[in-house]
Amino acid sequence: MQAGIWIILIAYFALMLGIGYYAYRKSTSDSEQYLLGGRNLPPAVAALSAGASDMSGWLLLGLPGALYASGLVEAWIGIGLFLGALVNWVVVAPRLREQTERYDNSLTIPSFLANRFPTQATALRIVSAVIIVIFFAVYTASGLVAGGKLFQSAFDGGYLTGVWVTLGVVLTYTVVGGFLAVSLTDFVQGCIMMLALIVIPIVVLFAGDGGGFDQASNTLAEVDPSFLSLTEGLTFIGFLSAVTWGLGYFGQPHIIVRFMAIKSVAAVATARNIAMVWMGISLIGAVGVGIFGRAYAERNGVSVEDSETIFILLADMLFIPLVTGFLFAALLAAIMSTVSSQLLVSSSSLAEDFYRLFLRKDAGEGEIVTVGRVAVVAVGIVAAFIAADPESQVLGLVANAWAGFGAAFGPLVILSLTWRRMTGAGAVAGLVVGAATVILWISLGWNGEFLGGPGIYEIIPGFIAAFIAIIAVSLMGQEQNEFREVPAE
Repeated sequence: MQAGIWIILIAYFALMLGIGYYAYRKSTSDSEQYLLGGRNLPPAVAALSAGASDMSGWLLLGLPGALYASGLVEAWIGIGLFLGALVNWVVVAPRLREQTERYDNSLTIPSFLANRFPTQATALRIVSAVIIVIFFAVYTASGLVAGGKLFQSAFDGGYLTGVWVTLGVVLTYTVVGGFLAVSLTDFVQGCIMMLALIVIPIVVLFAGDGGGFDQASNTLAEVDPSFLSLTEGLTFIGFLSAVTWGLGYFGQPHIIVRFMAIKSVAAVATARNIAMVWMGISLIGAVGVGIFGRAYAERNGVSVEDSETIFILLADMLFIPLVTGFLFAALLAAIMSTVSSQLLVSSSSLAEDFYRLFLRKDAGEGEIVTVGRVAVVAVGIVAAFIAADPESQVLGLVANAWAGFGAAFGPLVILSLTWRRMTGAGAVAGLVVGAATVILWISLGWNGEFLGGPGIYEIIPGFIAAFIAIIAVSLMGQEQNEFREVPAE
């Protein structure tokens, strides 16, 4: 490994740790500071933090890998995500920012649900916290898998070494600096990711004998005439399974918690605009990496054993060591931004919704911060063991966890913020039915094959079933109008 790459990576690690120390000095004095940064995130930080924690390693590995293998038809996943994120910022963000503060200053999604539906407060906190910890263990594992693949492919190192190194750096700044450290590092990491996704497609197209878009198109047409088609061979089920990834946004705790931390409701619109520009550029760049990377590999006879490593291979082959180091740092940024966010949300649920609720109801603020730090480490270690299999696919793990959260929390969050007739019993029913449907669908293999035809992405039946369960149980129940009119301060 050339010295230039290590210089950039060491500088990147030092920057992340430095931000963690800064956040430790500024924002870890109590649980609101540690878990939500004091609800004082500037719009740009909130926007890029939400985007970077959302996209993870799949943006630079999973999505380009799918496009490399199957063609432009896989871009429907990105289109669905973009539309889902936009609706999430418009519908959920301002309401969640206002209501979580007005409902007893809720610091976590489970505590908000408990305050919103007091008749089922304990059940909601327990069930939602269990779902968060289970699915985030899997989701976090996907990020560690990406870290392992980076070290294995780019550094000729051991896969497990990459998993543990990635986890170690993330744990350090997350444990020390809490939510502010995670958000500030996300902002920096989001900038690095976007720049990398602009640079690589342009260089692949035009550097050396690239020949530009026309030559790339001709090369791909020889591989498969339908490679650059958005619709060729696309079934209705396949289309739905791709675009309905966007439904998952409404139920991702590590994303929507950023809405709770924005400094004001008025700042949400600015954050939304920044977030959508960042997301649009990044998704287009990821599509370009996969598509143009395939053209480059075909034209130059490059062997790509694992399509999810195309970003790593291009970065290593086409750039001088200092730039390669920057691009590898971008991949680490994508991985670490999501892993840190997921670890913090998991730990906050364990600290606030288990420890404070059942073990130490009178625990002080300092004690809760300490418990949160211990929980970050515990969840991270569990995720590392899940990620131990080097054959794991990043996109597959992300898809399962994304669907689990989207189905369990998506309908619940939307209806709790917008429908006054919703009851606590309906909320519990939605959580259980959504999560159970996703788990059952995956267990039966119906996401791979359904009734002799193509599989249906598990978020579709899970989201629909949860929506129906919430409405049906709420309308049948005796509880009335748990939507409390809490006056704004």
